[in-house]
Amino acid sequence: MARPAAVFFDVDFTLIHPGPRFQASGYHATCAAHGIEVDPARFDAAVAAAVPLLDPSDQRYHDDIFIRFTSRIIEGMGGEGTAVERAAREIYDDWAEHRHFFLYDDAPAALAELKAAGIRVGLISNSHRCLTTFAAHFAIDGLVTAGVSSFEHGYLKPHPKIFEAALDLLQVPATEAVMVGDSLAHDIAGARAAGMRAVLLARGGTRPSSVPDDVKVIHGLGRLLDAIG
Repeated sequence: MARPAAVFFDVDFTLIHPGPRFQASGYHATCAAHGIEVDPARFDAAVAAAVPLLDPSDQRYHDDIFIRFTSRIIEGMGGEGTAVERAAREIYDDWAEHRHFFLYDDAPAALAELKAAGIRVGLISNSHRCLTTFAAHFAIDGLVTAGVSSFEHGYLKPHPKIFEAALDLLQVPATEAVMVGDSLAHDIAGARAAGMRAVLLARGGTRPSSVPDDVKVIHGLGRLLDAIG
């Protein structure tokens, strides 16, 4: 199979991961500042219960989606009262800040390898983080050609329009592009619906049983070039 002309990456949990600000300790600290009592031990279960809120029926980006999601996490940790939404909005606002995130160790080398092979790199993200300053902040300047965020575009992955916008930005047809991401529902299904190939990044080390047979699964970015042909 011929190598693609472009590879697009999901951003959160694919190239970068959140620091303590968005973990149990960070939620606990923010809630305490707003006079809300929460139990950090309930964080993981609260996140899992809130995830369905991230799939609105119209697949449009709305701030309220993510504020409701964050509020539900706080409530799942035991928080209650009128201050919950204020705390959730503060956490949501901070999600846009690069400084609260860390680049995965395997990301820079993978991006550099793609560039050396003559493959353009794009970003497609369901966030409101600035993708224009992304590369400079994480010291990967020159390795990313361009990016599209759902905040700016209007549609969330898996809607095909955001994938089409990214393809247009890099001037490549869907048949010559690959999407790499950690979400079957958002990254893989969306890319395939847009006519792109897709590679699932399963950093946990296991292949989900629901992965289509023609979707390659990798457990890190170190062997990405082999996976895309």
